[in-house]
Amino acid sequence: MTVSKKKRHIAAASQILTSLGLPKAQQNERSALCLLALIDLKPGIPWAKAGNPLMGITPIMDWTREHYDKDYAPNTRETVRRQTMHQFIEAGLALYNPDQPDRPVNSPKAVYQIEPAVLALLHTFGTDAWRNKLAEYLATRETLSARYAKERTQNRIPVEIAPGRKISLSSGEHSDLIRAVIEDFAPRFAPGSILVYAGDTGDKWGYFDAALLAELNVAVDAHGKMPDVVLHYPARNWLLLVESVTSHGPVDGKRHDELARLFAGSNAGLVFVTAFPSRAVMSRYLGEIAWETEVWVADAPSHLIHFNGERFLGPYP
Repeated sequence: MTVSKKKRHIAAASQILTSLGLPKAQQNERSALCLLALIDLKPGIPWAKAGNPLMGITPIMDWTREHYDKDYAPNTRETVRRQTMHQFIEAGLALYNPDQPDRPVNSPKAVYQIEPAVLALLHTFGTDAWRNKLAEYLATRETLSARYAKERTQNRIPVEIAPGRKISLSSGEHSDLIRAVIEDFAPRFAPGSILVYAGDTGDKWGYFDAALLAELNVAVDAHGKMPDVVLHYPARNWLLLVESVTSHGPVDGKRHDELARLFAGSNAGLVFVTAFPSRAVMSRYLGEIAWETEVWVADAPSHLIHFNGERFLGPYP
């Protein structure tokens, strides 16, 4: 396979991305190779033969190495995901998890696929029909983007944070547990509490009442690792810092210290809570849970487990 055939396809893919209005940051070799991988267009294969495989980030990188001699380091995965594939989805060029739209955002099984209308357009590249088909596609592009945005919204999880007021989180087991904390834990153990923050695997700052946190004398660094849920309990002036555990750790000693430093300026008392979806999951982490913290289990929502100390669900001086 000659080098010129590889270069021609990469140059053509870059030209296509420019024609489709991708930002300058995506008009580069990395994004061109990702587009070629999404349509499985090996060097020398005509555009009319472009395919539509389902591909994850690592398979895309493996494909570019095998067929275009571009060997990306493993730590480039996040760059590919955040600086190319994310923009492909936003622009309507690619679909995210079309085989299972409710797959969690951070799932290792996440896959991408070229959008059907884009594939049909690419089949005409290099032919007399390309220019007219491109114009037709661009004329409908905004409508397509709006439709995909609507479909993504339909797969989000609604969470009621106050009577008549809802937010939505990315779908997945972790978001299901966050919803349970807000809708089940809070009314039972902190009635009248106000949601200050709720994390989202699709957006670090899923819901954030910065003004309320500022009133409580807390200034959060954007680089600080927030707990999954923060609730203010005005009746007792407590801040409940809740970690929702489905696949990673609870409030252990290290995390307790991190949160204590992050919220050190708070004029409300700090209460540390770990939430689990079930006792089976909790049992895997019992040896890690910090003392002087609380544990709540979603499948037994009326119970609270207190880990030692002098108080039950309360801050420590």
